[in-house]
Amino acid sequence: MKKLFLPFVFLFSLLLTSCSDKVMGYSVVLWTIPEQQIKSGDIVPVYIKSNISHVYVIGTESGEKIEVALWQLTDPVKKGKVKNVAAKYADNAATYASVKLDGLPCRAEPVNTAKQVYRLRKGEVIKILYKGNGQAPMAGKTALEGDWYRILTDDGTMGWCFSYNLNLYETDAAGQRIGGAEIVVEEEADDRWKVITSNTWYPDYFRTMIDGGNIDLSLIHPLYKFTIDEEGKKVSLNTSEIHESWDYDGFTKTDENEYSLNGISMKIIYRRSNYIVLRYTDSSGKPQDLNFVTLSESVADIVNAEKTRRTQAYMQIWSHGPIFSSSSYGKISFNEDGTFRWTGFKLLVPSVIDAGTKSTGSASVKYSLSKDLAASYDGVLTMKFDGMSREVNFLYKLEDGALRLEDTTGASFSGSQLKSRGVSPVIVYMKK
Repeated sequence: MKKLFLPFVFLFSLLLTSCSDKVMGYSVVLWTIPEQQIKSGDIVPVYIKSNISHVYVIGTESGEKIEVALWQLTDPVKKGKVKNVAAKYADNAATYASVKLDGLPCRAEPVNTAKQVYRLRKGEVIKILYKGNGQAPMAGKTALEGDWYRILTDDGTMGWCFSYNLNLYETDAAGQRIGGAEIVVEEEADDRWKVITSNTWYPDYFRTMIDGGNIDLSLIHPLYKFTIDEEGKKVSLNTSEIHESWDYDGFTKTDENEYSLNGISMKIIYRRSNYIVLRYTDSSGKPQDLNFVTLSESVADIVNAEKTRRTQAYMQIWSHGPIFSSSSYGKISFNEDGTFRWTGFKLLVPSVIDAGTKSTGSASVKYSLSKDLAASYDGVLTMKFDGMSREVNFLYKLEDGALRLEDTTGASFSGSQLKSRGVSPVIVYMKK
């Protein structure tokens, strides 16, 4: 390889000296060459193109020949056509920009849905080539201020970028900002990211439960939440099925409302100030969209209030009795600790209570009632018989000196709420 390479270098050097008068075309400078005082927008003669070294050999005003990276020039054309090429870049010949937002997309076309060809870094300097026509990205229902520009990065990548997250400025022949001011990257506060990181997010069904008075203690818990510790760079996700935490290394804003957490297969989509979507990929590679909301209420208080409601409802039944009996359906004795004994219930076997079930068990009032049923009943009494795998539920009503039970076979439940009665329920009326 060395024997082949050395002659090539010699030949290339020879071309630099021997072909000084042979111009292959003329190009427009896209990126200022400050050490030669060659400005972007200048027209230069091109003598050699090397696809191996990825350079052009161009001439300077002093007659010197220098190598320039291919991406810094337009494709060489005939002298009569180069002015038309230069005119395309003239309006922004001295315009550069610094990037405000880390991960700002550079797209294949001037539209926000076009393919991303590059992600710009915060503070990165890019060359503005010319303005394009395209639809402005939207922030909700409002179009962002700015324009689409054809841009060039310092590694030769070209694409389209919207100027809302760019600081545009002019430079002189030395590549310095005109006026000598330092290029400052604006630390623009991202209000939406601040909302995401400053709040505790709970599964959206918490809101549905709370608004409907339908609290299922198996699904609601103060620890079921999504949080981001921005200072400690920690993400925690806890639900009834997921208990995970990760370290993350900042975020990338992939769209106006979307944030990817660096180092984690997770994206946050901002919908409203009290509602986000977490696009999470589990360990099996299955993607999930999890909806989260903020709550003004304390989840711990809600859970405690529901536990109190259940306890008080059961204690009302106990204090109203605690013993109820019926000539047809036997006798029930409720105990203060939530246990019971029911004897003589054979008429309810097997339609309501399974055969072979013991007479003892535990009772609770864990289901709530829909508004329609709450007008006619006091609640739902759940009885778990020893020796029986399933629970037995009764709508109940405390009456003067009596307890009325209604079998819920065929009734409609939604979560922890009874929505409607069964079609042909068994009615059990028991007196004190």
